[in-house]
Amino acid sequence: MERTYEVMFIVRPDVVDEDLDKLIEGFSNTVTTGGGEVKSAEKMGRRKLAYTVQKFNEGSYILLTIASDGKLVAELERRLRVTEQVIKYITVRTDEENKRVAKLKSQRGTRRVVAEPTVAAAAEEPVAEAVAVAAEPAATAAV
Repeated sequence: MERTYEVMFIVRPDVVDEDLDKLIEGFSNTVTTGGGEVKSAEKMGRRKLAYTVQKFNEGSYILLTIASDGKLVAELERRLRVTEQVIKYITVRTDEENKRVAKLKSQRGTRRVVAEPTVAAAAEEPVAEAVAVAAEPAATAAV
């Protein structure tokens, strides 16, 4: 069963861009040869870490969005763990969250269509009453 995952990992700051590209390519190949699909691979750049990790205060962040099964994710995590350049990683399953967001968007779309006519009708009624109230004092003043 294919599920969607986001794998974010932090690479040591002393790794040059060519080696970083090779590292990303290697992890992407692991996913594709295992029967998964790499939806996106995003380099988020070098950032300061919240706390010191393996004597490093900053690192290069990479986000992989993949579609695969659990066994392939376990293999990818194993490779992340044994790779020296990777100092931290996290894997998050996002397919359930994507379903929830899609459901909320569909519900919001139907609520807006239903809610707009009632708001417009409610807004017109006080205006009509205010016009009628404003006309009454003028009529009594003329008598």
